[in-house]
Amino acid sequence: MHKRPWSALLGLFALLGLFLLVGCGSGAKSDAEAQIRTVAPAQAAELLQKYQNDPNFVVLDIRTPQEFQMGHLPAAVNIDFYAPDFEQQLAQLDRDKVYLVYCRTGNRSGQAMPIFRKLGFKQVYNLQGGIVAWAQAGLPVVRP
Repeated sequence: MHKRPWSALLGLFALLGLFLLVGCGSGAKSDAEAQIRTVAPAQAAELLQKYQNDPNFVVLDIRTPQEFQMGHLPAAVNIDFYAPDFEQQLAQLDRDKVYLVYCRTGNRSGQAMPIFRKLGFKQVYNLQGGIVAWAQAGLPVVRP
């Protein structure tokens, strides 16, 4: 009869422990609870229509203030992704509201999703392709 070396058994327990840590996380909300997902421009337009005039729905433009001034989605508010205190600004927002987040092409907003998740936001939609895809779909852009 061949006995297993202790190192192999310890390795198995270490692997099991890693799976448990990953599965349990750090107390953050799971995606099922958090509902953080990417939506196409048509779906984002439906959200704008559905939540029209709802104070619990926020359209959040995370481009620079200069980009925001060149045109933005209707009713959007601006928080600059590149600001040194970006995460602190997000932390001051109401986590129970519904957010539609976008940038120019979806890169910055995609990078911001883990921050929303880490901060415990409950419902966040990331506009796929950003304002570029929104405009290409013929949807309205507010210009000064």
